[in-house]
Amino acid sequence: MPYATETPITRCLPRNDHFLYDHSQYTRKLGVCICTTPACQMGWMHPNGSCFPLFMFIVGVSMAISYSKFENGPQKEWINKAVTRGLKIILIGLLLNWFPFYTKNITDLRLFGVLQRIGLAFLFASILITLINKKYLWYLLAAILVSYWGIMLSAGDQGLTLEGNLVRTIDLALFGESHIYKGYGIPFDPEGLLSTLPAIGTVILGFITGKNLLSNPDLNKKIQWLLIIGIVCGAVGFLWGYMGFPINKPIWSSSYVLYAGGLAMLFLAVMMWIIDVNGFQKWTYIFKAFGQNPLVSFALSGLFVKTMNLIPIGDKKLYGWLYSNVYQTTFGDYLGSFLLALSFVMFIWIFAWILDRKGIIIKV
Repeated sequence: MPYATETPITRCLPRNDHFLYDHSQYTRKLGVCICTTPACQMGWMHPNGSCFPLFMFIVGVSMAISYSKFENGPQKEWINKAVTRGLKIILIGLLLNWFPFYTKNITDLRLFGVLQRIGLAFLFASILITLINKKYLWYLLAAILVSYWGIMLSAGDQGLTLEGNLVRTIDLALFGESHIYKGYGIPFDPEGLLSTLPAIGTVILGFITGKNLLSNPDLNKKIQWLLIIGIVCGAVGFLWGYMGFPINKPIWSSSYVLYAGGLAMLFLAVMMWIIDVNGFQKWTYIFKAFGQNPLVSFALSGLFVKTMNLIPIGDKKLYGWLYSNVYQTTFGDYLGSFLLALSFVMFIWIFAWILDRKGIIIKV
C-alpha cells in the first residue's frame, strides 16, 4: 500500500557509508525511526521491508497449489497460463505507473514497480519449475542466490553503494534515467531488472514450501518442517548478511531472500498452529477479504492515492491536506500518520469486503 505523504521525517543514521546499510529512505516513508539494532539498520525491520518478500513468498506457495493441477498433464498448458498471467500483471503495473495518463508523458514512464516485479518473478519462476526436476529446486535456488552475490560483488568497491551497484548501472544502460525510479535522490530502481533474479528465488522458495505442504498429510509435521527450515534459512541469511552481502531490500540481496523467506516460514507455521491446530478462525475474515482479491485491492490503493493527489486544496493536495489538517491536528504527528494509513487501509478493505460478500473474485 502507498504511504502517507507529508508526514514527519525522522532519519536513522546508516551503519556506514555503504548504501546497503542506509535505510533512511524507508524511515522517511514510514515517518518514524525505530532502528537501534544491527538487523534493523540493515534495512529489514521496517514494515515496508517485510511485506513485499512475504507476498512474493506466498505467490510461490500459491503457485505450487496451482501447478499441482497441471503436474501430470501437458506442461505447455501451464507455461502458457503462467506467461499470460505474468504479462497481464506487468501490464497492469505499467498502467498504474502511467495513471492518470494525461499528466505524464510515456517517454518519462517508470518501467518497473511492485506489480512488474511480481509478474516477472512469477513468469520466470513458473518456467524454471517446469523445466527442472523438482528434487533439484534447492540447488536451483542456491545457484540463483550465489550467482547474484557474485555478480553484485564483481563491481568492486563501489558495488555496494547507491551510485555504483550493478542494479542501477544496468538499468541506466538499458532504459535511461527517465524510466527509472528517483526516490533515492538519484536514478535507482529498487525493482530493477537485475534484482529481479533473486526475487525469482523468493518465489521458488515459496514454491518449495508449498510443494512440501501439499505432499505431507500430517499437519504437525508440516509445522515442524516450516519451523526447522525457516530457522535454518533465517540463520543462513542473517549470517550471510554479516559475511559480505548485507540483508537489504532495495537490491533484494541473496541474504535478504533467505532471511525474509525464513521469517515467512516461521510466520506461516505460527498461523497454521493458531488457525488449523487450535481452530481460531473467525478473526481471519478481515484478511480473507483482501486475500480473495489481492491484485484488485492493490491496484485500487494506487489509483485512490494518485486520484487524491490530483485534487488541490490550497497549496496542498487532498491526501496531504487530510493528514496535516485533520489527522495531525487531532492526533499529533505519529499517531495521526498511523491513523491516516489505517483509515486508508480500511477504505480499501470495505471495497474488498463488498466483492467477497457478493462472491466476486477478479482474476488475471
